Amino acid sequence: MFFEKSNAPERVIQFGEGGFLRGFADWMLQKLNDSGAFNGSVVVVQPIEKGMCDALTAQNCNYTHIIRGSEGVEITKCNVISRCVKPYDDFESYLSLADIPTMRFIISNTTEAGIVYDPKDTLDRAPAMSFPAKLTLLLKRRFDRGLGGFILLPCELIDRNGDNLKECILAYAEQWNLGKDFCDWIQKENVFCNTLVDRINTGYPKGEEIDLGYEDEMLNTSEFFHLWVIETEHDIERELPFSSAQLNIILTKDELERYRTRKVRILNGAHTALVPYAILSGFDTVKSCMDDERMQSYLRKCIFDEIIPTLDLPQDELVSYAESVLARFSNPYIKHYLSSIALNSVSKFKVRVLPSILEFYKRFGKLPETLTFAFAKLIEFYKTDMTNDDISVTEFMKSKTVKEILANQELWGVDLTFMYDEVKGNVDKQA
Repeated sequence: MFFEKSNAPERVIQFGEGGFLRGFADWMLQKLNDSGAFNGSVVVVQPIEKGMCDALTAQNCNYTHIIRGSEGVEITKCNVISRCVKPYDDFESYLSLADIPTMRFIISNTTEAGIVYDPKDTLDRAPAMSFPAKLTLLLKRRFDRGLGGFILLPCELIDRNGDNLKECILAYAEQWNLGKDFCDWIQKENVFCNTLVDRINTGYPKGEEIDLGYEDEMLNTSEFFHLWVIETEHDIERELPFSSAQLNIILTKDELERYRTRKVRILNGAHTALVPYAILSGFDTVKSCMDDERMQSYLRKCIFDEIIPTLDLPQDELVSYAESVLARFSNPYIKHYLSSIALNSVSKFKVRVLPSILEFYKRFGKLPETLTFAFAKLIEFYKTDMTNDDISVTEFMKSKTVKEILANQELWGVDLTFMYDEVKGNVDKQA
């Protein structure tokens, strides 16, 4: 291929082959390898039936990552991925990853909808439906081989992602009668870290002519800013020496929630509140929205008037972070397509925006006007054919009334019919 393949031992199993992990965790591991501090490679597992592993394999799992911003341009040739495995094509090849003694880390990004316990999953299903069920089968294989446990670094944007992932695995272990010894091994020999990730990754630069001197169909782009907060009692630095590559990693024993709340509510919340409205209004990227006075004003109202008042962190810290987020949204090199952010918008709205709506209502006795409008646009968006979500979610949202949608506690975790008049009013305005 266009640059040399790494022969480093396989030490990481990664669930997810998309642009985010390749431009975040894999980019960091590449930096560690280049610094001489790590010497490891990644085996990518395609967690769903259809994905990009074939395209990645076609170029020997090599790809280029370009970082651009006011700081300049940085190009990294990434050869940290050794190969791809597709459980839906060859389940045994997937399970056999547990047999490799050098494997030590598991990284995942299966979106907010990924870390869920589905009691319908069965032990004999190959592959299992949910990500935690697939992982439970892999861990059981590891246990049966008498090998050591893993350090798990889930990157899904849900609260306490590591703790939730462990709970799902233990639930499957109990449901499938995998035994007390296996459950004890999960608890004692594996490290489940809670993490927070922050970087705007924009994938392949569509519509741009970038001369690399070679063809790269998996070219990936991002901003310079990156942050990985990892909460654990384990000495991660001893095994993954991030400091040697000057990466923006915060290792903490108990302060992740502070960073998570700020990031998920402001950055991710702004994205998710923006996307349905912007797509329905004919915009295609976040930058195009920032260049439009009406859309930028809408975003500012969401953030400064309705999200920040629900947060208890120092005001100057929140305002400073919010302004930096809007500056990142305006990066002229970042073509962050709204269609990419729109993936699984319902589950994202529940995690990223709904908590701000409910907290605003609790504190001020009224619904936040702009975020409630965003909810109405989400419903309107799901009445179209432009969504990208689980088919059961899209069919429900498309076929049901506003009241039925708001009453669905499985989607929102709470009955939201008290919002009916305001949400329905905004939906009717656009009808």
